[in-house]
Amino acid sequence: VQLVESGGGLVQPGESLTLSCKGSRFPVRQHEMRWYRQAPGKGRDFLGKITQFSETYYLESVKGRFTISRDDTQNTVYLQMIDLKPEDTAVYYCRRGVYGEFGRGTQVTVSS
Repeated sequence: VQLVESGGGLVQPGESLTLSCKGSRFPVRQHEMRWYRQAPGKGRDFLGKITQFSETYYLESVKGRFTISRDDTQNTVYLQMIDLKPEDTAVYYCRRGVYGEFGRGTQVTVSS
């Protein structure tokens, strides 16, 4: 199982960013895929997930700003983030299910 996150970068407050999580050696559509983030000096927090049935669930604090989607043709899961805030600064990870390995993550920095 391999997951590769990408799409992070430096953005200003209020801007948007879409992260990608590409799976290899397994079809992401057959698994629950989860997004997490880890801010500097803090633990890794669950953000949301998309199920095999394309149902999505979100941490209450990001609901309305973050959207998880999936492209089966690309075997990729996305995390679209809008209206980014400095407190969204973190390394973002994806994960297969509850017990799967994390990818290496992608850094998102929100700063003016």
